[in-house]
Amino acid sequence: MKYIGAHVSAAGGVANAPVNAAAIGATAFAFFTKNQRQWKAKPLTEKDIDDFKAACEQYGFTPAQILPHDSYLINPGHPEDEALAKSRTAFNDEMLRCHQLGLHLLNFHPGSHLKKIEKEACLARIAESVNLAHEEVPDVCTVIENTAGQGTNLGWRLEEIAAIIDGVKEKERVGVCIDTCHFFAAGYDLTSAKACTKSFAEFDRIIGFKYLKGMHLNDAKSTLGSHVDRHDSIGKGNISAECFRWLMADSRFDGIPLVLETVEPKIWPQEIAQLKRWAGQPPLSTQ
Repeated sequence: MKYIGAHVSAAGGVANAPVNAAAIGATAFAFFTKNQRQWKAKPLTEKDIDDFKAACEQYGFTPAQILPHDSYLINPGHPEDEALAKSRTAFNDEMLRCHQLGLHLLNFHPGSHLKKIEKEACLARIAESVNLAHEEVPDVCTVIENTAGQGTNLGWRLEEIAAIIDGVKEKERVGVCIDTCHFFAAGYDLTSAKACTKSFAEFDRIIGFKYLKGMHLNDAKSTLGSHVDRHDSIGKGNISAECFRWLMADSRFDGIPLVLETVEPKIWPQEIAQLKRWAGQPPLSTQ
């Protein structure tokens, strides 16, 4: 079973996220549990938590179908100790909010060395940030999102993600989210079924499908190997529609959140319906 949806708004309260996801016919969703461009937010209240859980139950969303995303400000590999401590505090808070909401996954960007420390040292800091978060908060799995490799961002090469995983003590609590736009911009070809087979064989060899906990389904305005993160609507960019048909037909991508972050939210219902057709699943009526 494919769980297909989009990154929806939680404006007005986290309980609105499952409502907004249901409204576009989604069977999965991503959201921010707090303002993604602020370091701090008010703690979740018991009402926030109860309303979120009730809305998820009402619309049929289980934790396996939900992939929260942490703040864009957090750099768990920051080269400066004070900034690193600030990022780790914020990351632990994101983990706690997921735990309070009964969720099992937290998607995060691995971080950047900012040209101030060696890549290997930054990767080790990221792994240690994950270990510290695991010590602080139980049950939640930290999900590393691959990057396009812009600037000094790490996590664009599969080997870098594998190095982070290698440094995590609780391997059962770490995973990967592959963003197709980032994957393509990082140099992994997705322009045909043959290319997809080869690129995901590399993923399986270097990391392993057992670590795949979610995906961001995005076409790319950027070109192969450009290291430029520019999303596009499905079938309108430089990644072929054949890639997304291939993904929908492959059972290795079953049972995890497959989340659109494409550039036209108004056509998300149509994109979700198309992906479901390619997966051989009936569309859900929107609420």
